[in-house]
Formats: sequence, C-alpha cells, structure tokens
Amino acid sequence: MLIASAVLAAMAGALHVYIFVLESVRWTHPSTMRTFGVRSRDEAETTRLLAFNQGFYNLFLAVGALVGAGLVLWVPAFHQAARALLVMTCGSMFAAAIVLILSDRTKARAATVQGVLPLLSLVSLALAGRG
Repeated sequence: MLIASAVLAAMAGALHVYIFVLESVRWTHPSTMRTFGVRSRDEAETTRLLAFNQGFYNLFLAVGALVGAGLVLWVPAFHQAARALLVMTCGSMFAAAIVLILSDRTKARAATVQGVLPLLSLVSLALAGRG
C-alpha cells in the first residue's frame, strides 16, 4: 500500500504542476479563463497576480508530493521522512479541495479533481501502516 500511496501522490503532484501552469503561466489565455470561469480579459488581468501566487502554492505542494513519492519508491532508508512529507502535502491538497467546495458549491467538480488523488494517497498511506 505504501507504493500505491506514492504513485497516487505522484499523480496528485503532476496534476498540481498542471494547475501551476494554468494559474501562473497561462492565466490570461482564453482556454484557461474558461476553465476558471474568468469572464473577461480585464478580470483576468485584475486577478493575474493573485492567480500567479496561488499557482506557486500549487507548485510547492506538487514538489513536496513528488519528492515524498520519490523517496518512498527509491530511497527506503527515508520512508519515515517520505511518509511525513506525503501526509503534509497530500493533506494540504485535500484540505484545499475541501475549502474550495465549502467556499463555492459550483466548484464541486474542480474540488473533486483537486482532492481525490491526495485523499486516495492518504488512505493508502494509512492502510500501509507503520511498516
């Protein structure tokens, strides 16, 4: 189950890298604006710096999840540190999904996309036990 947790965390990390790209690199592109419900170019420009900053939060969580997954998969001596890193990063990703759905019910799909992989990683980690 530890391997499953690492794979799921890596998938969550990859997704959050993609979210980083959308928020910090492509925010004012029409397809990204549609994805995030931004109604106009002016609104995109007004919120660009907020999205840029938020994108980096997603990137930092992604890096943590990917490093944690890598430690589980390739450096057995660091499994305890890897577990802590996976709990922190996947827990934060899942918590952010909960905040998103609680703050705006119309974002249920986005919250699900953002939160399912980290939740599954955490469940797998819990099932793996302390071994």
